[in-house]
Amino acid sequence: MYFPKNFLWGGATAANQCEGAYDEDGKGLSIQDVLPKGFKVITDGPTPDNLKLRGIDYYHRYKEDIALFAEMGFKVYRFSIAWSRIFPTGEEDRPNEAGLQFYDRVIDECLKYGIEPLVTISHYETPLALAKKYNGWSSRILIDLYLKYCRVLFERYKGKVKYWITFNEINSILHQPFMSGAILTPKDQLSSQDLYQAIHHELVASARAVEMAHRIDPACKVGCMILAVTIYPLTSNPDDIIEVMRLDDENYLFADVQARGAYPYFAARLFEEKGVRLEITPEDREALTHTVDFVSFSYYSSNCASADPTKGEPTGSNMTTNLKRNPYSKVSEWGWQIDPQGLRYTLNRLYARYQKPLFIAENGLGANDTLIPDGRGSFTVEDDYRIRYMNDHLVQVSEALHDGVDVMGYTAWGCIDLISCSTAEIKKRYGMIYVDLNSDGSGTLARYRKKSFGWYKEVIASNGESLQK
Repeated sequence: MYFPKNFLWGGATAANQCEGAYDEDGKGLSIQDVLPKGFKVITDGPTPDNLKLRGIDYYHRYKEDIALFAEMGFKVYRFSIAWSRIFPTGEEDRPNEAGLQFYDRVIDECLKYGIEPLVTISHYETPLALAKKYNGWSSRILIDLYLKYCRVLFERYKGKVKYWITFNEINSILHQPFMSGAILTPKDQLSSQDLYQAIHHELVASARAVEMAHRIDPACKVGCMILAVTIYPLTSNPDDIIEVMRLDDENYLFADVQARGAYPYFAARLFEEKGVRLEITPEDREALTHTVDFVSFSYYSSNCASADPTKGEPTGSNMTTNLKRNPYSKVSEWGWQIDPQGLRYTLNRLYARYQKPLFIAENGLGANDTLIPDGRGSFTVEDDYRIRYMNDHLVQVSEALHDGVDVMGYTAWGCIDLISCSTAEIKKRYGMIYVDLNSDGSGTLARYRKKSFGWYKEVIASNGESLQK
């Protein structure tokens, strides 16, 4: 195996999917507090059926959970800060000190075990008040509000947090404008002009945050993150090849701007065909020149695309429902295609394009786990399917490293069972730690080590040498 000695092994969570305590210690409402069914329904306010309001109670159990991460040997823990825990409506003059103190404790707990915090500043949880008042990132006003929030974090955690990500899966706004961009206008009523103007506001905010972070703490590293929609042509028909090129352009535009410092050459035609004329100020263009230090991404599966929408079977993916299944790939219990080699391919493509260090911020397998007695008076999950998925993907990371790709680290998504982003249930579990919680809210919230817990512990301890080709 080809993992460097300083490879950052770890796991990833998101505040809105694990913390709970949605109304404690001065926290304001976020957009997640009105999404009780995942993407499907937006309510006027919090409703009892929203499992994210309680989460897995990480807010009160973070010490126990971080201790388990340390037991696995984590070198890094990627988590997000809930914006509305720091600025409840996004517009307060002063931050909520109780919210900051919670993250003080989380960060200190990580550092106690030698775990590097990798903090996502905005992970699908814009304050709800900003969605209602400004239609989210549709408004340029959000740039300065976001930067006010960033400044508080950068100054508070200078010297403690070395790694930051500005926006989670920033290109997901193409698929889920409300969840990703806090835009209340229904997707089918949202014009391309308004959508891409909101995207531009986020890209400017990200670039200005990079400049601010480097100024406040020159030692820190700031990355962008994209949803890595890895797409193959369904057939060798040139029409399908061009369709994939078009879809790639839409997605890579986000990382191009953040990693290269300007809109890419193909943006002019893309905007022309969509009828978009961006409002870009000279100050915006200067801001965009502040590029990220690394490019991070999520990768779960690959998909196919065809210029003919009648061809191919629809994919079971969360967001990219217009894409097609690959007839050569196996599928998970949820219909997601399992393509380990696609991760090596993605790493190579991104590195060839940007020549910047890469970080795999999310990867994992969602499955309907069954808790069973472990024979030692406790319980476990025999999740060999998860071990196989992670093993095969990590072998391909090693192959990419051998190819010469600079990969900083890997954080397994949902290292502890979380509430689902897409459905707000918990039956699709990703963790190596089982949480006794059911989708109806019942359960003790007790934590149990799955079989994959011990497996991942050995992988980290051996720096990947225990992986099986």
